[in-house]
Amino acid sequence: MRQTVLAVLLLAVLLAAGITCAPAPGQLSAADLTAIGEVTDAFTKGLLARDGTAVTGLYLEDAVLNPPNHAAVKGRAAVKTFFESFPPVKDFKATRDQVDGRGDLAFVYGTYSMTVAPEGAPEIKDAGKYVEIRRKQADGRWLIAVDIFNSDLPATPLPAPAPAAAPSPGPQKK
Repeated sequence: MRQTVLAVLLLAVLLAAGITCAPAPGQLSAADLTAIGEVTDAFTKGLLARDGTAVTGLYLEDAVLNPPNHAAVKGRAAVKTFFESFPPVKDFKATRDQVDGRGDLAFVYGTYSMTVAPEGAPEIKDAGKYVEIRRKQADGRWLIAVDIFNSDLPATPLPAPAPAAAPSPGPQKK
């Protein structure tokens, strides 16, 4: 009986050692890095063409977009609505300054510059940074799961508070 218990314990230890020594998922391959770059390039092309379908096709169905000064935009349909309501973009450039990941998960950190041309208003030049979390799909594409971007421009100052109203004189004595 004691030999059986020892054999089971030894087997358990060996199995645990085998599990903990399993190789970690590999780093991103050259093909992965190329595929990630292709999604970034497709985003730029779709944004400049005002093609909401093309842009949102680069996001997962349950993606979350976190634009500046805006609540989180959750789900591909909401992301599409966001981009379709975004003012026209005349110029857009994005860099991929850092890309890393393991297995089917990667992140992209980069910078952007763009010129937005709202109807009936002056153009707005903006520059900032972004971070995306990407998930690899069965077809090899790296779609966006989480996207956050923010401007390097200073925030628009808040309007000055309205002056306080004078206190009412209260009841009048006679």
